[in-house]
Amino acid sequence: MTVSSADERVRVLYWFNQPTPYVVARFNAAAERPELDFHAVFSEVRQSDRSWDVDESTWNFPARYLTRIKLPLRELVKLRPDVFLLEYDRWNLAVGAVLGLVYARRVGFRVLPNFDAWSQRTWWREVGKHVLFKAIDGVKVSGPDGAALATRYGLPEDRIATVTQSINVAHYSRSRNMAAEERHCRREELGLSGCVFIYVGRLWAGKGLDDLFEAYRQLCAIRSDVSLLIVGDGVEYERYVGCFSDIPGVKFAGFVQPDALPEWYSICDALVFPTQGDPNGLVVDEALAAGLPVITSDAAGDIWTRVPETVGYIFPVGDVDALLKAMLMLADPLNRQPMSHEASKWVEQKHDERYAQDLVRFVQNLVRQPRRRAALRSICSVLGRLLSGPRRVHGLTPRP
Repeated sequence: MTVSSADERVRVLYWFNQPTPYVVARFNAAAERPELDFHAVFSEVRQSDRSWDVDESTWNFPARYLTRIKLPLRELVKLRPDVFLLEYDRWNLAVGAVLGLVYARRVGFRVLPNFDAWSQRTWWREVGKHVLFKAIDGVKVSGPDGAALATRYGLPEDRIATVTQSINVAHYSRSRNMAAEERHCRREELGLSGCVFIYVGRLWAGKGLDDLFEAYRQLCAIRSDVSLLIVGDGVEYERYVGCFSDIPGVKFAGFVQPDALPEWYSICDALVFPTQGDPNGLVVDEALAAGLPVITSDAAGDIWTRVPETVGYIFPVGDVDALLKAMLMLADPLNRQPMSHEASKWVEQKHDERYAQDLVRFVQNLVRQPRRRAALRSICSVLGRLLSGPRRVHGLTPRP
């Protein structure tokens, strides 16, 4: 295998939308791998409906933010990476992919499951995906649902690799260390009692919060020893606070930075994640690492491989009766305790180092495989050269 650097490292350029806390942790782990020469580029610092802190001083990898023209052409021309990784669900990403076919040895996509509740399907977007997936060299997926999506758009199975969707397992495992007396005091201060269900995430209808509040309202009519803690903010924060804060046991904590989240998981008993279409939903894994059983809809990425019946319940998205039934089951400590015991063990290998190991294996295999020979790849490469402009591509030899 011939790669671009003298020490046989694979040069990777990863284009991601924004430096989320989990992405920064993963990229730091990737940058520490001796097999990789890792670089990143981000479209923006933070989307307008997100509130996490961004501290570039914690980054162990070279990166920059894109300017007004949201394309990483400068990085592609300068680095000429062995592997260019990106997503594919926006127009500028599609353009970036065809540019990558000119300047990178291999182009790969990050593919997670998607759901109609969160995605706007149009004929032209579907055609574009079929074209791109027949031109690129491979994809990394989170599990079988992501793999099925890639094959549906035309990628052969031998070019699909599963890469761990990691979290900071050690960080969230700290939740299990809170002393019982401190836990009791914090719950009392917040007005929480009985079985405390926690939701962590953005506050907007696409997360299934209306279903959650309806199920909880019905639960309160059956049991009085329950509470619901809502952690997060979002575009509909005011609406939810105004409509549901008067329900007994409901508390809104607002946004909590990831560094402080373990303390909030510590005072709770189970996570509820009723999303209508998350491509993954890492709060499920965070809660499991914290020792909490989980209740999640079936519209959260490859959820059937992530939540076995030993650690939680999966209910059909939008089914309030099924959600209520699951909450009733976990309101009983006799049902919660065995799941709590198994939860942290189930995710103990989903750490960032595991992500980096999987990424190394993926990119090494990608550069060993021959380029796709599909006609659509040649057409997209020609388009990429036209978009680059003659000055940029003049004199460049084709990447092997």
